[in-house]
Amino acid sequence: METNLNNNLQRTSVSVLMINAQGMMLSVLGEDYFVSYNRVPWLRDARISSALNVRMSGAHAIEWPDLDVDLEIDSLKHPERYPLIMKRSPIDSI
Repeated sequence: METNLNNNLQRTSVSVLMINAQGMMLSVLGEDYFVSYNRVPWLRDARISSALNVRMSGAHAIEWPDLDVDLEIDSLKHPERYPLIMKRSPIDSI
């Protein structure tokens, strides 16, 4: 699925180019990015229809509304700036 926002005749879009066992290839604002399931594990077990339902979320982010997943476009360009850190809650051990 491709989503377009027309803003002063400027085309901005996001689309899924390919899905495989390791992740998915996205085209965002004319640039292609591979999103590994290791970095975004919430996409790993998603239904194909939900994974294809991606759209722009403002000018600087994309979202999968069916999955409640949002990514900043900068995290696609510079993944090293966005380490995955999971914070545990004290109630997780109950």
